[in-house]
Amino acid sequence: MENRWDMKEHIELGKKGEEIAVALLEGKGYRILDRNWRWGKEEIDIIALDGSFLVIVEVKTRTSNVFAEPEASVTKHKQRTLVRAANAYARYRRHAGEVRFDIITLVIRPEGEDINHIVDAFYATL
Repeated sequence: MENRWDMKEHIELGKKGEEIAVALLEGKGYRILDRNWRWGKEEIDIIALDGSFLVIVEVKTRTSNVFAEPEASVTKHKQRTLVRAANAYARYRRHAGEVRFDIITLVIRPEGEDINHIVDAFYATL
């Protein structure tokens, strides 16, 4: 079990990853609508517009990819929770257009960052 110090570092790493992801998306012309939007127990890291697409972005930040690539942690269960939250958000915003699910992965090491933006990472199947 992680101690409080490890959990604090984990949370800070996640925040740093989300800041980098927002900058990446804005640099690509996306318009950020919301961050850390909650619906019940579920949370969407970043919600943006890319043209007419409502883009739901899951951000995964790690310090290493030795055991697995960060996107591997976006399991089918996590995908279903994102789809449910995205449906709630689309109703909330009255968005009638298409919804897309992207994943941004970051591996942050002392020597630099590896960033991968996976567009249309999965489809909304329940």
